[in-house]
Amino acid sequence: MAGTPRLICAGAQLVEGGTGVRFECEQGGRNEPAFVIRHDGQARAFVNRCAHVPVELDWQPGVFFDADGLYLICATHGALYHPATGACVGGPCRGQGLTALAVREIDGNIFLED
Repeated sequence: MAGTPRLICAGAQLVEGGTGVRFECEQGGRNEPAFVIRHDGQARAFVNRCAHVPVELDWQPGVFFDADGLYLICATHGALYHPATGACVGGPCRGQGLTALAVREIDGNIFLED
C-alpha cells in the first residue's frame, strides 16, 4: 500500500537551473542524502550520490548544476548528469547514472512519493 507523499519544499524554492534543495530519503532501509532541482519546468529528484564513487555531488549545499546551469555535476570528479534523467553524459561515470526519486508538485509544494 502506498504511503502519504512527504513534503520536501515549496516549489518556489526551485529556480530553473538554480540551487537545489537537499533532503533525506529512505533507500534500502537506510537514510540517504537526496536533492530536488527544477529542470524544464519540472521538479526532479535524485539520491545525492555520484555513480562513479559514492560521494555527494554538491560542492556547496544545494549547488548541483554546472556553471552554465545545463547539467548536474559531481564536484569531486566532474562527472556530468542529465538533469531530466540522471543519466551520465560525461566523465568517469559513462553508462551509469543517478538514482531518480519520484516527486510531484501539488498546490505549489514539492512532495516525495513512495
